[in-house]
Order: sequence, then C-alpha cells, then structure tokens
Amino acid sequence: MYEACFNNRFTNTLVLYIFLLVLLLVSPFLFAWELVNSICSCFRSKENMSGKVVLITGASSGLGELMAYEYAKLGAYLVIIATKKPESRLEFVANKARELGSPDVLFIFADVSKADDCRMFVEDTIKHFGRLDHLVCNAGIGPLYSINNDATKFTPVMDINFWGSVYPTHFAIPHLMKTNGKIVVNASCAGVLNPPRGGFYNASKAALISFYESLRFEVSPTITITILTLGYIQTNFITAKYSRNGIGVRLRKDMRDVVPTMDAEPCVKVVVDGIRKGATFITEPRFNKALFLIQFLFPQLHQFYFNMYFPSKNRKLK
Repeated sequence: MYEACFNNRFTNTLVLYIFLLVLLLVSPFLFAWELVNSICSCFRSKENMSGKVVLITGASSGLGELMAYEYAKLGAYLVIIATKKPESRLEFVANKARELGSPDVLFIFADVSKADDCRMFVEDTIKHFGRLDHLVCNAGIGPLYSINNDATKFTPVMDINFWGSVYPTHFAIPHLMKTNGKIVVNASCAGVLNPPRGGFYNASKAALISFYESLRFEVSPTITITILTLGYIQTNFITAKYSRNGIGVRLRKDMRDVVPTMDAEPCVKVVVDGIRKGATFITEPRFNKALFLIQFLFPQLHQFYFNMYFPSKNRKLK
C-alpha cells in the first residue's frame, strides 16, 4: 500500500512539472494570442445602444452610477435600481442621466436580496419599455471580516452580492432571450485572489463567477454573459456603514500600496466598450491577469506576496 501511495504521489508530481514545463514552452504563443486578441478587439464593432434598454442594480453611487451615465451618453433607455435610504441619490442619478442623453430613465427603489422585489422591477421594466437588452448586476456590499467578528452578522453579504444578482437574472432571462441581450456581472477579482480581511466578500464573488460560468453554457449564444473581475477601483464602495474604527479608510490606503489601482471613470468606459463588443471577461486593471496566473500556478508565491505586506497591518486593524 505504501509503495502504491508513493507511486501515486510521484506520478502526480511528475505530471505537474511536465505540465508546467509545457506551459513555459507554449507561454510565448499564449502571450501572442492575448496580444492578437487585444489588437483585434480595437477593431470589433460596438453595439449601437440607441433605443436599447439597460437595467442597472446598485446604481445610486460608485460604478453603477458611472455606468448609468456612460450608457446614457450612448442614448440608451435606463432602469436604475437602489435601496431606499434617506441618503439615496437615485433620483439625482436619473436626472443627470437624462441630461447626458438618455431619452427616458425609470428609477425604482428595491431590495435586490428579495426575490419579489427583483421580479417587480424586471416586470416594471417590461411594462414601461416593452423590452430589456442589458442587465447589469452591480449591487454589492463589501464589509470587512476578522476572525474576531460574529460570523452570523455577515449573511447580508451573500444575500446581496450573490442572490442579488441571481434573482434579477432569473426573472430577466426570458426577456433577454427575445432581444439577444447581455448579462453583466460585477464579480470582482477578489473572487479569484482572495485578499486578506475579505472572507465573506471574496466568497460571494467566487460564487458569482462559478454560477455565471455555468449559466453561460445554458444561455449562449442567445445571451452573452460578461463577467467583470475588476481590481481596486477608486470609488466610495467601502462606506462608513461597513467600516468600524476607521478600518475601511486605512485598508483602502493599504490596498493602494499592494495592488494596482484604477480611477473609476476610465474603468467604466473600458467596461462599457467591452460589453458592447461582446467581451465575455473584462479584467481591469489588466495587471490583475498576471496575479490570476500566479494564484493558480504558484499559490505559495501568491501567499508570500500578501504575507509580505499584511501581517503588521492586520495586527493594527484588530
């Protein structure tokens, strides 16, 4: 038995290193393929959004707000969704989107973590505009987690980040089938890289990636699914509500030193252009693709990268 176990481990190790060697040999060709695809994407035609209907969740601030403005400039009809709060800016976003060129904007207060609310705003979209072309699942929250926290307080993370995308998708698919529409999912590179102190957030985004990768095979090619694996984009995503004792502010400053960052407006322009070209994956900043490769092929190096910076910071954050 020991000999069989040894032989099995030896075979697995041998196959791994043979695979890595082959990967190193073909990597120049993979690089060339990526380069050719990037060049070709510059010449791909973009979908004309004039007269199209776009539904965006989490549209009262951050990337959702900026995506609404970008679609508005292209002449799209908009349906924007956010939870009703005293500080909600949803009506302001709707008015600005009209000023930027959207012919009509329907704004709806709803909770994406509730299936009935999601059914309601999809049905209201069809009643008002008669069609749906793009569903942008952007709503999300990003609380910071420590082992010292009460884990039961983090159920809203999965409710909003995961189910808050799945529910609208479920109700929108029959309508998107009729228009050869698109589903856009803001899944985050955190679902791949698993940065420290993001346990539940990372898990919710990893669940999104897995779900929509699977769904892609069921709805393609009628519906195109675009998965966004965005890195650190400088928005107001981490709010005071989900940060205690200044942790969120310090973490944002720390992350700027550890990972590549990108301003929100250029990021949104790249994202919407990619969606219109039919991209199935969009990663920004693009340097994160290199981190994905390291994470999958050299997990010890990936762990070393974070451990090199975060241990002393983590002690301060507790």
